Amino acid sequence: MTKLVVVDDDVHIRRLIMATLQDEGFELLEAGHGREALQYMEQTPVDMVIMDLMMPYMDGWELCREIRSYYKDIPLLMLTAKSESADKIRGFQLGADDYLVKPFDPMELLMRVKALLKRYRIIASQTVRIGRLQMDRLYFSVLIQGESMLLPPKEFELLFKLASHPNQIFTRDQLIEQIWGIDFEGDDRTVDVHIKRLRERFPEETSGFIIKTIRGLGYKLEAGI
Repeated sequence: MTKLVVVDDDVHIRRLIMATLQDEGFELLEAGHGREALQYMEQTPVDMVIMDLMMPYMDGWELCREIRSYYKDIPLLMLTAKSESADKIRGFQLGADDYLVKPFDPMELLMRVKALLKRYRIIASQTVRIGRLQMDRLYFSVLIQGESMLLPPKEFELLFKLASHPNQIFTRDQLIEQIWGIDFEGDDRTVDVHIKRLRERFPEETSGFIIKTIRGLGYKLEAGI
C-alpha cells in the first residue's frame, strides 16, 4: 500500500487531507511539524510527503531541505496559504515537486498526488539499486559505492536486467532474447562471457551483491554482504 506523510500544524487540514486520500486506498501518517515527520521517515519507508510551509519547530522550507538531503526519490507536495511567486520559486529550488495554495479543492489535491506518484514511478522504473550498486537507464550511468564507472552497453543491459529482478532466475535463452534480441546469431556462451566480466568488475565484497549460477537453469542476482 502506498504510504504518505501529511505534515501540517493545523489538525483540521490534516484530517481533511487524510479523509480525501484514505478513501482512495492510501495509507496515511500525520505529523504536526517537520521534526515529527522526519522521525516517522527514519522509522518506516514512505512514498510521498505532503507538507505545509508555516509550522513550528521546523517549517516546510527546512523540512524540504532535510528530506532532499537524504531522500532523492520521494515526491514532495507543498501546501501553503501563500501564493507569491517568490515562495513557489523557493520551494522548487529546495526540491519541492508541486505547490498547492490553501484553501484547495480536495479533488485537485487527489489528482496532483496521483500525478506525482505516477511520474516518480516512471522514473523509478528506469533506476535500480541493490547492494552498493546504483544504475540509471535514462543516463546509462553506474555508481558503485558512490563512484561512477562505465560499462559496455550489453554488460550494462545484462546487469540492469538481473538487478531489476533480484532473486529471479533467468535462463540463458531468456537473457539472449531480452538483451541481444531474437535475431542474435551467436550462442548462449555469450551470456557466460558477459557474466564472467561482470563478476570480475563487481566482486561481492565491494559491490554488496552476487551473480549466482543456477546449475542447469541460468543465473540470478542476489544481495550479498
